Amino acid sequence: MASSLDVIRQAAAIPVQDGLICVVTSRSGKRWVVPKGCLEPGKTVAEIALQEAWEEAGLTGELEPEPLGSYVYSKMGFQYHVTVFRMQVTEVAPDWPEREWRERMWLTRSQALLQIEEPGLRELIRGAVASRVG
Repeated sequence: MASSLDVIRQAAAIPVQDGLICVVTSRSGKRWVVPKGCLEPGKTVAEIALQEAWEEAGLTGELEPEPLGSYVYSKMGFQYHVTVFRMQVTEVAPDWPEREWRERMWLTRSQALLQIEEPGLRELIRGAVASRVG
């Protein structure tokens, strides 16, 4: 069982524009996920969420002031605690830092819920856009 010292904190963004949610492939290319990454010293969870949206998906935008919530998952013997924000996308770049390793895809809420495997993230997507996105 993982101790509190084994928990790795991350931040994520659920990018939304024109009624669609942006998902990206995981680094392995085997799963669809939302942009997320580990916290870095001197940066807030919101700053990391925005940074990951840019690096992984080429998106800039504005986060809602408060996180939607969080979820926990396990990978390679570690537990990850992810704080998730809804992000209103204001710009979609044709090129971005991780374009070589990731695909970007825009989906309706229903399509995103089918593609995302992580149950905790699916619940946040469902709640985040239930009344706003199709």
